[in-house]
Amino acid sequence: MQWEGEACSGERDPAAQSVLEILFCYPGFHAMRFHHVSHWLWTNNLRLPARFLSHVSRCLTGIEIHPGATIGEGFFIDHGMGVVIGETAEIGKNVTMYHGVTLGGTSWNKGKRHPTIEDNVIIGAGAAILGNIRIGQDSKIGSGSVVNREVPPNSTVVGIPGRIVYREGNVYSDPTGVGGTPDPEGKAIKCLTEQVMALEKQVEELSRKLDTGEAPSRVEKIR
Repeated sequence: MQWEGEACSGERDPAAQSVLEILFCYPGFHAMRFHHVSHWLWTNNLRLPARFLSHVSRCLTGIEIHPGATIGEGFFIDHGMGVVIGETAEIGKNVTMYHGVTLGGTSWNKGKRHPTIEDNVIIGAGAAILGNIRIGQDSKIGSGSVVNREVPPNSTVVGIPGRIVYREGNVYSDPTGVGGTPDPEGKAIKCLTEQVMALEKQVEELSRKLDTGEAPSRVEKIR
């Protein structure tokens, strides 16, 4: 009978050649085995042993998961180096995460301060999801994105700050960014696009006038 970690590693990583390879060579698999124990210790008020075990796991795997984090079934970390998951982070079922991802906080206050990741989310390498926000199910977070606002289900988010580019399978246009966050980059791109379209229209008009002989008379009039 396969362990849950072996199954999801084999399904989501085509490089996996065998169960033995996953058992001995996959840091994400090892980190989750450590976390299961450290989380049990944490929830049973054995806080120091839980933190020490998570520290040992970090040293061995390069993946830092706070023992207080809640993680659902089918969680898969590919490569894993540099992953940081905060204390109050909540991760749903069948979530896939690549190396360098941070589920971090934006406050020093006690209480919920880390993200909630719903089921079937994919988080690309180097992405940072910050604060007590929710990432909707079946969403994708692009590599290198920085997300600090809620993301609705079935969305694709890219950029800094993160902005939705696809939602429910369709191209999504929101000049204010994710959740109403101002997006100067998006506004600048929109302005440049409008200018390019206006220039193209002027060029077409001038070309038409040149073809009909209207342009020279206009030039003479300007002189």
